[in-house]
Parts: sequence; C-alpha cells; structure tokens
Amino acid sequence: MIAIIDYDAGNIKSVEKAILTFGEEVILTRDREAILSADGVILPGVGSFGEAMNKLNDYGLTDVIKEVADRKIPLLGICLGLQLLFEYSEESPEAKGIGVLKGHIKRIPDTGLKIPHIGWNDLSYPNPGRLFKGVPEGTYVYFVHSYYLEADDPAIVTATTEYGTTIQASVECGNILATQFHPEKSSDAGLKMLENFIGIVESN
Repeated sequence: MIAIIDYDAGNIKSVEKAILTFGEEVILTRDREAILSADGVILPGVGSFGEAMNKLNDYGLTDVIKEVADRKIPLLGICLGLQLLFEYSEESPEAKGIGVLKGHIKRIPDTGLKIPHIGWNDLSYPNPGRLFKGVPEGTYVYFVHSYYLEADDPAIVTATTEYGTTIQASVECGNILATQFHPEKSSDAGLKMLENFIGIVESN
C-alpha cells in the first residue's frame, strides 16, 4: 500500500490516478499510523514553500515524514514535495523545511526566460538513479516551478536540466527519492518512473 500525504497543498488526485494505473492500493491520508504502516509514501506538492510547511506543521506531519525517512520507508517527493525535504527556501526565508536532506531552494535567476518555468525540458543524468531505469537520458518531462534545488552533496543529484541555470531535477539518497518535475504529468516516461518507484517499494 502506498500512502499519498494529504496536507491540502498537493496535486494528490493526479498522483493517485497515476499510481492506480499499476493496480496498487493507494490511500490519501494525513494519519500518522496509516503513513507509517505504508509500504511507500509520496509527498506531492504545489504552491508556496512557507504555506506548505505551515500545513505540514499544523497537521503534525513534519515529524511523521522524518520518521518515514528514519524507518527507511521508500519516500518520493514531487515538485514542491522535493523542495520541502530540504532545509530552507529563498521563497519563504522564515520557514524551516523538513530537513531530511541537506541543501536549500533558490529562485531561478532572471536571464530573460519566463518565470515560473512551465513546460517540457530534457533530462541529463549526472549520477545513476533508480527512478530512471528504462528511461533514456534526454527524455522530456513536465516542470512547473519558480525555485530550484541546490543540494549540499552533488552525489545525490540523479537528474538535471537547463533553464537559465542548471536545475537539479531529481535526487536520490537511500530511501528518499524526489523530482522537481511532475512524473504524473510527464506522459509514458513519467509513468515509467512511478512504476520504478513502485518496484523500489516492493523490493524494500
């Protein structure tokens, strides 16, 4: 069973629909025990870093997500969900992130390109990542964001793209995986990545 964390700030229905295509049992929940008893956990997200952290804190979910990480339950962050796993964001300097991964979130620099970055960009793979098994380098995926990750450890970065700067588009660190792009909106390639996550969950 895969738990999708429901904290009123996520693209949860589209993620749920994508996971259901593989015949997986899915629950949308903010219940601690349901999340911690799941085989895998997904943290989706759209919107503001600060508002999302306020919701997670209000629902008591920040510590639950830390516990998921500590228990080595496979955890997938999507879009804002990736950003929240890190320490802080320039978008909301007053808000402390979940901090299970080291790094911070920066605004995409103004180079004349439209911000927010909305659309399809191709991926490069600086380090092997389990999410991308069977997904060729150069595959296009769908982004919607104004901020991007700068991880402390570049070894955890499994995919990048270029948009005014090098965007760290995906990370993997032990049981924690995350994408800045939306696999659930990235056609067959994105579905393959979600299928790969299910495989990681099943082999855990």
